[in-house]
Amino acid sequence: MDPARSLADARPTPFWLEDPGKPQPQGALTGDEHCDLLVVGGGYSGLWTALLAKERDPSRDVVLIEGHEIGWAASGRNGGFCAASLTHGLSNGLTRWPGEFDRLEELGNRNLDEIEAAVARYSLDCEFERTGEIDVATEPHQLEELHEAAEQAMEHGIALELLDRDQLRAEVDSPTFLGGLWDRTGVAMVHPAKLAWGLKRACLGLGVRIHEHTRATALTASGAGMAVRTPYGRVFARQVALGTNVFPSLVKRVRPYIVPVYDYALMTEPLSEQQLASIGWKNRQGLGDSANQFHYFRLSADNRILWGGYDAIYPYGGRLSAERDQRPETNLKLAQHFYRCFPQLEDVRFTHTWGGAIDTCSRFSAFFGTAHGGKVSYAAGYTGLGVGATRFGADVMLDLLSGERTERTELKMVRSKPMPFPPEPFTSVGIGLTKWSLDRADRNEGRRNLWLKAMDKAGLGFDS
Repeated sequence: MDPARSLADARPTPFWLEDPGKPQPQGALTGDEHCDLLVVGGGYSGLWTALLAKERDPSRDVVLIEGHEIGWAASGRNGGFCAASLTHGLSNGLTRWPGEFDRLEELGNRNLDEIEAAVARYSLDCEFERTGEIDVATEPHQLEELHEAAEQAMEHGIALELLDRDQLRAEVDSPTFLGGLWDRTGVAMVHPAKLAWGLKRACLGLGVRIHEHTRATALTASGAGMAVRTPYGRVFARQVALGTNVFPSLVKRVRPYIVPVYDYALMTEPLSEQQLASIGWKNRQGLGDSANQFHYFRLSADNRILWGGYDAIYPYGGRLSAERDQRPETNLKLAQHFYRCFPQLEDVRFTHTWGGAIDTCSRFSAFFGTAHGGKVSYAAGYTGLGVGATRFGADVMLDLLSGERTERTELKMVRSKPMPFPPEPFTSVGIGLTKWSLDRADRNEGRRNLWLKAMDKAGLGFDS
């Protein structure tokens, strides 16, 4: 099929957020409220923080405010890959925290197990499937990289399964696939919006007061606690946890550590039995190719294929805008790549196109901190792996507010910060040059040019 025609009837909206099970929003805050803990942000980060706060202390009075609706931003737009990794993968973790990598892996696996347990405990109807993820080689040099990754993983007791071309194509059949590396247990597939909505229901069930369409506009000290201003009132709280991620932090000194990068995805119509049989995919793993500019893809519950990634668009000055949620030139590019990967599906059309902003930091994994004498905590910078890691980040924020030393707060990962981004125009120039260099490396057998080598040495780590 002509890629442009395949997009003709696609709805410009996130597939996940159109689910008929979407709950009605909670009412906006009007007037003033008082609480023990105020959580700002109604994505995974804020929802897990509110839920865990009530699990730790059921008597704690918790309020959560969200500027739009629960799960509306990145939490309802992502690919639904819920990974155990807290470090954005093996290579990034070993490069940055070699001395505590094994501990971070243990904590990440425990965190994913606890997410799975919470799904069962609260009956979260989020289509949770722990089917794993396969990193796919589509170029010969990527096969070498996968073999090196498998050897590194083995040295650290991580069981990853190398697949040759025939073994991989027996799992998912594409003429572009040369081999793969299967993490069978470290990644689960979820319906991302249903996960957010399920967490909302669980929070309400534990007594969390949630106000949607309530944007936090200012954070100030107030007596022994804090006050957060909203359009129609204020919330006075002993403590505040900020889960605003890509949106400008109420703690202004945090803002230089984050830039928004827009990511895009397509969703196909449901595959027929014959179409699904033509590509195999019986075990429903998530997949991602191994290029610097990579694609990620997975099956939905009704056997659609989500196909996303490749382009990562930074808006000058980091300005967020709903207009950037659609990018026709990227949609067309993704459609072209889809049919190249799966020529068997040449008759399949796309039903949805969408995009959204990812909170990116220079070390590609979350950072943490406190403000206002320890009365405010924050976590941000998940860089695309927040579906699972935000639960860990919620625990870190609550640990930091408690003031107690824990196995999490003693981590170098938690105690250190990434390198901040410079002011414009240097950020735009640097990101543009990095994207160009990564594309060039993909076309040159993975060889990194002087710019990328300099970035690696500086600890900026733009490796995907």
